[in-house]
Order: sequence, then C-alpha cells, then structure tokens
Amino acid sequence: MIKQAMARGIAGLALIGLLAACQSAESTQPSATTAPAAAHTQMAHASNTTASQPANNPALDTALDPSRGQEIGYVYEAFLSPHQEPGEEEDAPAFTPDELLSSAPSQPRANRTSRGHGFLRITKDLSKAYVDVKLENVKPEDVVMFHIHCGKPDILGPILIDFAFSGNIQENLADGTFSVELTNTDIEKESEAGSGVLGLFTAGCPIVPGLPDEVQTISGMQHIAEQSELYFNLHTKGQTFYGDIRGKLQPVKNP
Repeated sequence: MIKQAMARGIAGLALIGLLAACQSAESTQPSATTAPAAAHTQMAHASNTTASQPANNPALDTALDPSRGQEIGYVYEAFLSPHQEPGEEEDAPAFTPDELLSSAPSQPRANRTSRGHGFLRITKDLSKAYVDVKLENVKPEDVVMFHIHCGKPDILGPILIDFAFSGNIQENLADGTFSVELTNTDIEKESEAGSGVLGLFTAGCPIVPGLPDEVQTISGMQHIAEQSELYFNLHTKGQTFYGDIRGKLQPVKNP
C-alpha cells in the first residue's frame, strides 16, 4: 500500500511538471495573431529608418553636376537643296508682299546647283542652340533672307528664327559658312516681329497645331525639332518667295 501511494505521488508530480513545462513553452512563442503584428511593426520601423536615413551613393554624387547643362545634348542635321522647295518662284501667290518677291531672274529648281549642309546643336539644359551651315554655289551677296521654319515637307511653314536678328547674314556667309548662337531672345524677336499681311508669312510656330500658344523658348524649338518639323530655308534675289535651297532638320543620335 505504501509503495502504491508513493508511485501515485511520483506520477502526479511528473504530470504536474510536464504541464508546467508546456505552459512555459507556450508563453515564450508568439501567437498566430501577435506574430504578424510584430513583423509589421518591425517592417514599418525599418522603412522609416530607410526613408529618414538614405544610403550613401558615391557614384551618384559624382555624376551630379549642374554645369554639364551647357554641354551639347541634342543634335539635328540637314542637307539643303533646291529639290526640297515646294514650288517655283513663278508660283508665288498674287497677294504676296513685294518684299517677298524676287528681284532678279529665277532659275528652275532642276537647274540650280546650290546646296548646303548644316547642324543645329542644342545644350542639355535647353538654354542655347548653335547653328552651323556650309554652302556651295551660293554667292553671299545674293542672299536676302535665311530662316528656320516649322512645318511639314512641301508646305511653307511659319518662321521660327530669322537670322537677320543675329547680325548681317551676308557678312556671316563671307567665308561660305554661316555660324550663330541662339537663345530665347532670338525666338521672341521673330514672334513679335510680324504684323499685317506680312505677319501671315512670319508668324511664330505653334507648340500644338490649332492652338494659339507659340514657341517662345529653345525648349519649344527642341520639341518641334524632335518631331522632324523644322527646316532651314535660304532665300536669294532670284528665289525669294519659296527660297533657293531648303533642308529638313532630322535628329542625329544624341551624344
């Protein structure tokens, strides 16, 4: 009897100990409901730490350089020829102002040998543009106007840049090459220049066709150039209305 009582006592103590161990283990493990909440709290803390303390990026710090905005970032090329002109001088409309009509005999496009090659280069920060055009078989003294127009091929588009505002065109062309630097001011001068009937031919270029807002900046000019809708047009005494040679500006792979 004594042995049996002792055995039952020992068994009871063992059971109590086992239950206590199980309860202790359960208290040290997160419940199914508290574990996700704890994980979410830890993630939120990590996110806040990342946001308030961004990791250093030496490579990015080295690459950031505002002065590089003056580097050339956009380049457009044109080959000027009589064959891009949409009409002969004799086709000029009857209402054309006298200042836009030829003052010397005209030669048909097929007979003219004039030609040119030019670039329009624009800085990365869109603050300046550089024009360089080399001409052949064109006498500087015969040149009466030189422009950048906007518009699709085979039409006479509005003038965006009148190079006459940048100085004497004939003097600039004395060595056969025309070079000039452009800023927003050159665009604004042309936009404000036209009036009356003449204004119909010199009106500025719209940013969006059909809307009244016109290009006022180098940035606007680059936008139109990217669509291949800018062109050089050189006018001479014999080919004044349509122009002697015309060259569509097309994007060159950005440097």
